[in-house]
Amino acid sequence: RCAAARTVSSTSSSESPAPVNSNPPDLSNPRAALQAAGLVETLKGPGPFTVFAPTDAAFDKLPSGKLDSLLKPENKTELASILNYHVVSGRNSAADVGKWQTAKTVNGQAAPIKLEGSKVFIGGAEVSKADIGCSNGVIHGIDRVIMPAASINKQ
Repeated sequence: RCAAARTVSSTSSSESPAPVNSNPPDLSNPRAALQAAGLVETLKGPGPFTVFAPTDAAFDKLPSGKLDSLLKPENKTELASILNYHVVSGRNSAADVGKWQTAKTVNGQAAPIKLEGSKVFIGGAEVSKADIGCSNGVIHGIDRVIMPAASINKQ
């Protein structure tokens, strides 16, 4: 399973192919968002996926009320679009991603990539926890929620 999907439901240590806490405490907002968007099963699929997962602190940086609004059933499409903007096909390390100019996301839009020294940024968000492995991909924790073009206008 993908690390992002693994954060949604508890797993036994035998299901975790990498030395990573299967339910990181700073990823409860992404878990709730994946569930609300109906993307859990997708990320449990064969992949491989590279997921740029905003931490809880990243979700806290959203405008007041934005996360609550996105989690409402009537906003499922917008939420899915935003979350898919955090997913790239393939298993890509942070070092690999740092060599790119953009990342084509599952959402269909390209997210800009920037390398500053040894720090990798996607859509302006810094990769703060890199290369958390899983059986069908890799997860990189990021310090803010990145928004696709259509969603920026709705903030």
